[in-house]
Amino acid sequence: MSAPVSARPGTAEAVATALLREVGEDPGQVRRELDWSGPVELPLPDEAAVQAACGIMQVHGRSAGRPVPLGVPYASTVAGVLLAQGALAVAIARARGGRIERVRTSVAQSALLAVQQYLAVAGCAEPEPPAEPGAPPPLRTADGVRCELETLTAEHWLAFWTALGVERGPVARGWRPFQQRFGTATCALPFELHAAVRAVGYADVLDAARASGVSVLPVRADPAPPLDLPACELAPLPGIAPRPLGAPGALPLSGIVVVESTRRVQGPVAGQVLRMLGADVVRVEPPGGDPMRGVPPMAGDCSVRHLALNAGKRVVEVDIRTAAGRRELHELVEGADAFVHNWAPGKAARLGLDAARLAPPGLSYAWASGWGDALGPEPPLGTDFLVQAHSGLAAAVRPGRPPAPSLLTLTDVLGGLVCAFGVLAALLRRVRTGSGSTVDSSLLSAAGVVPRTPLRTPVLRTADGHLVVSGDHDAVFGGADPLAEPSRHWVERAARAGAVATPVCTDLRELVDDPRFGAALGRGRYVFPHPPWEFG
Repeated sequence: MSAPVSARPGTAEAVATALLREVGEDPGQVRRELDWSGPVELPLPDEAAVQAACGIMQVHGRSAGRPVPLGVPYASTVAGVLLAQGALAVAIARARGGRIERVRTSVAQSALLAVQQYLAVAGCAEPEPPAEPGAPPPLRTADGVRCELETLTAEHWLAFWTALGVERGPVARGWRPFQQRFGTATCALPFELHAAVRAVGYADVLDAARASGVSVLPVRADPAPPLDLPACELAPLPGIAPRPLGAPGALPLSGIVVVESTRRVQGPVAGQVLRMLGADVVRVEPPGGDPMRGVPPMAGDCSVRHLALNAGKRVVEVDIRTAAGRRELHELVEGADAFVHNWAPGKAARLGLDAARLAPPGLSYAWASGWGDALGPEPPLGTDFLVQAHSGLAAAVRPGRPPAPSLLTLTDVLGGLVCAFGVLAALLRRVRTGSGSTVDSSLLSAAGVVPRTPLRTPVLRTADGHLVVSGDHDAVFGGADPLAEPSRHWVERAARAGAVATPVCTDLRELVDDPRFGAALGRGRYVFPHPPWEFG
């Protein structure tokens, strides 16, 4: 639906244009269409309305116990990356002899894709356990440094807190919410952990981190990115592919094979996007399968969070730590057009699986990392919340308030999308020239794609919920207290005043059952967003 105060999604269009120019493509070569609502049957006129209606405020605000807007145009940024991906996909299809001429997407569909793993959980009958008492990160030291920590192992977690003098009880209680915060967007750390950090200086925290193998970084107060990085970098590989990419089918990447060896969120999102565009994605998992398959809540015998990012991929179990497993991976990649991994720095070289030794002529070889080479050969763990802390995004999402990373996985999702964009750019080079490319992207480079234009969106309490208003507030409320009437009253009054009042989603379970989202969401074993592009 269009809205009286609607304007074009200019931020998304600017992001798409900048990305296409970055990889040497003319933004005007493909017809691109973009609006706010797409198939969502709501009048969504701007970024704030999309964040409100499509669940971003709900997920971002979970740790605060109320819906909270992101202070950056995140949904529009995601839409811009998707629009640029669609443009490259059209160009690939054309170069392969296809007749696709245009791509269309929307900011609302982009927002739903950004919160897809949370939507999958919301549509699951199995409830998540209630949170224990506590407070979310970041931690604050005695000398006033706000800091974020990361570890992926319980042993390092225990060693760190033991070094700070915390008893095992609160350490054990804190591990589960800390470990699962990537999927829940909440992290109630026991108050004893916050107190232990407040009792010491930042230097003491760093000493404990170094001794225990935990990564710690201060949360930068400057929202500006510390480095000017390209979203992704492509470099040519030697040789020419022995076979051309054939004509596409119904989708731009039909007939293209992608092998991915990834985990967590960033890498799987990259493969998921390529699958949505028609590629046959072969997912390499360790013997016994990805451990994330067993993380509740479950849909049958598999985690809904895992399904949200990996459904539709063919799975092959390979132990790449063994010589036989590495030979098997070589055989898989020999028949592929692209390979994507998000292994830790140096792992590919140690295993002999770097581009120089794994990539056959014509392959697009993509590494989706946390930091790239920006922080040297031994960087901190490259995970979402540390990257938000260092990149300035943690400050940007909270304008006028103390900086803190959002527990919505902003850079993981965006990092996966940027990686997929780079793979598409490399595939376009392949279909035009026959040559392969390396594609390097990172969570840090993806964080730099987000414009730092601050958004200060008031979320208004009504008698039965919350609203954001696009347009003239005075014309809507006329001095009345929003709490005096239910949201429906203000929605109708805003429409009469030529404005738009958008109720804020406060429960994703209601969103997934809302018929107005029916054309944008699918439902099987779990709820999922449909592919966000239309091609024609």
